[in-house]
Amino acid sequence: MGTPSWPVSGARERELLDEVLASDRWGGYHPFVARFEQEFAAFQQCRFGLSACNGTVTLEMALEALGIGEGDEVIVPAISFISSATAVSRVGATPVFVDIEPDTFNIDPESIQAAITSKTRAIMPVHFGGPMANMDAITAIASAHGLPILEDAAHAHGSEWNGTRAGSIGAISSFSFQNGKVMTAGEGGILLSNDEALIDRARQILDQGRRKGEGWFFHYSLGTNYRITAWQSAVLIAQLERLPEQNQRRARNVKIIRESLDDLRNLHFQRIPEAARVHTNYLLLGWVDGDRSAFHRKLTSAGFPCTPFYPHTLYENPLYSDRTNCRVMPSPNAEARIKDAFWIPHRALLGSEEDSASLAAAIRNSL
Repeated sequence: MGTPSWPVSGARERELLDEVLASDRWGGYHPFVARFEQEFAAFQQCRFGLSACNGTVTLEMALEALGIGEGDEVIVPAISFISSATAVSRVGATPVFVDIEPDTFNIDPESIQAAITSKTRAIMPVHFGGPMANMDAITAIASAHGLPILEDAAHAHGSEWNGTRAGSIGAISSFSFQNGKVMTAGEGGILLSNDEALIDRARQILDQGRRKGEGWFFHYSLGTNYRITAWQSAVLIAQLERLPEQNQRRARNVKIIRESLDDLRNLHFQRIPEAARVHTNYLLLGWVDGDRSAFHRKLTSAGFPCTPFYPHTLYENPLYSDRTNCRVMPSPNAEARIKDAFWIPHRALLGSEEDSASLAAAIRNSL
């Protein structure tokens, strides 16, 4: 099998990039920026979008726009990329790490409930691997305690929970367009919200304290420059056009793989709740009973990309391991998955049905 390469691009990206090249605006005020914000927000069933240079700063902007800072706590899952935690730290707040569900890899609502204190100011679920976290339970908890939800939807471009798209349920959401994501411009990010005032506050942070529609030299608050470029926006317009078909292709191929390996008792794939059936398949996640290192070695030796999960939980990272700048709730599920889980990246799921059957056979032979 020749595993498909990533990123995928073609004539459409070149066409739009040529338009930027021929224009007199290559930066964040090119019409393509606003166009992409509107199109992606509509695709995710949101009213407003605000794109930025990457998905790490969009998380930071979201927290700052929510008014979160020193002395506050934000609940995050113990399993995620580091940006989910460092965004909280960089606005001066404290990340509170809670456990994941053992089979969905997503944040455990019961652990969220147990972690809430008088200092809690927000909940940040991460839709890990593509399937959305349990937004019914999380929304109920947030509503009961008057807390906003910041959806970290970096893996969830087009994912749904009971027919509602990722990013449109919480107060605000963040998506990433980093090189490995299912939509990419190399780097990039976007905030989505149905709250115009919240997006306007984030816009002032992003655009050096300016207000939309007002003069270049009028600055109303302390901001910085996180603007996306016209180049990134041009590529992302084309990438968004590709996304629905690619999501469907990955879903088809994952179905082939899962069904062909359903008889194996020593292989477990991520459980997908019925409400989360529509998703990106950003990662094909699972865990094995037995020697994960041997499994990983055999599968990669056969030519298939595979990662043996994160080497540690977020709170075991050197940045947080002394526990002085975070709070850690018991997370036995997260610690178990660190030892036995793996993922296969979404590019391996973009091939033909025959390619997917070959991948399934390699997985079987590696156990």
